[in-house]
Amino acid sequence: MPAFEYRGLNKTGKNIKGNVEAENIKSAKIKLKRDGIYVIDIKDKKAQEAKKNASSFRIGSGVNVAEMAMMTRQLATLIKAQIPLVDALAALVDQVENEVLKGAVSDIRQMVNEGSSFHRAIGKYPKIFPVIYITMCEAGEATGTLDLILIRLAEFTEKQNSLRNKVRSAMMYPMLMGFFGFAVLIVIFVFVIPQITKVFEEMEKALPWYTVLLIDVSNFIAEYWHVLTMSIIGAIIMFVKWKSSPTGRTHWDGMKMKIPIFGKLMRMVAVSRFAKTLSTLLAGGVPMLNAFDIVKNVVDNKVFEKVINEARDNVSEGESVAGPLRKSGEFPPIVIHMIAIGEKTGDLENMLAQVSEAYDFQVENAISGLTSLLEPIMLISMGLIVGFIVFAILVPILEMSTIA
Repeated sequence: MPAFEYRGLNKTGKNIKGNVEAENIKSAKIKLKRDGIYVIDIKDKKAQEAKKNASSFRIGSGVNVAEMAMMTRQLATLIKAQIPLVDALAALVDQVENEVLKGAVSDIRQMVNEGSSFHRAIGKYPKIFPVIYITMCEAGEATGTLDLILIRLAEFTEKQNSLRNKVRSAMMYPMLMGFFGFAVLIVIFVFVIPQITKVFEEMEKALPWYTVLLIDVSNFIAEYWHVLTMSIIGAIIMFVKWKSSPTGRTHWDGMKMKIPIFGKLMRMVAVSRFAKTLSTLLAGGVPMLNAFDIVKNVVDNKVFEKVINEARDNVSEGESVAGPLRKSGEFPPIVIHMIAIGEKTGDLENMLAQVSEAYDFQVENAISGLTSLLEPIMLISMGLIVGFIVFAILVPILEMSTIA
């Protein structure tokens, strides 16, 4: 039975504190009133402890996507088994390991127990539960299909997390190779070449142009490394500020999709995210206009956001979704064709789901191809750079040996 921590006044007006066990806060107040205690404040003890533990190391929301998906699926399973929502949430408090999420679920259980709707309760935690989650739960409560909505949300969250991880993995390899390659070159130019230069100075012999170029670059880096470091940091700061501005963000999102190789992948990810999110919302009973308001934020691309806004305006005027998508030129023809068919047949959410599945498959293939393509490109590039350095150093040394 839940325990509640209370603060109140007894019959003599003396302040007292203590704990009481009851089914809910209302029952606890009635129980204390019978004991002659006027309640000033009463709180769920377990919820307070969970909140206290969570606040000690919270960073951002403090909850990752995988933990959210697992919690959502567990809640859906409990509700589908005809377990009352309050009891299901109470069971989740014991199941969830993340202290931040545990504190939120405990507090949500208390709010629901006091008469709040589930979607309003989770709405108190916008950093943990995104707008799509809250909106779909509201639709699920209104239609009595909260268990089905939660299952869709769990599947949606898991697929989005899987797609995000695959894209990150594809991007991580070239970034790591580039970073370590750059670090190796800096060590060569700053520490290795200056030592070899001393040998060349003792030779008192004209050096090839490529060796002179290598030595000049090495000397420049060794002498002005602090200026170069500050310039790189300054450029990164300026880029981040520019990208954060509305104009800069729009231009950057457009430029990303024009980058060779990577641009096509980013466009496919954006299309997949658009189709999957809109399909999930429509299947969950969310009105079309509200769904578009959510989708434009989930896509996280200003170019697509503009197109989605235009599509929303079209729908609000009684026109089609496919029209603005076709005019924008950002969506592939096959996607527009399938959306148009879905609108005509009244089965738009199913068509969007098929688009999403098809593009998820294409993204996986593109990532596999990208990884297999980037590996030899990066290795060949690094090999050519290191080969040039070795050639520029060894040729004068070999000539010196021959003369000797």
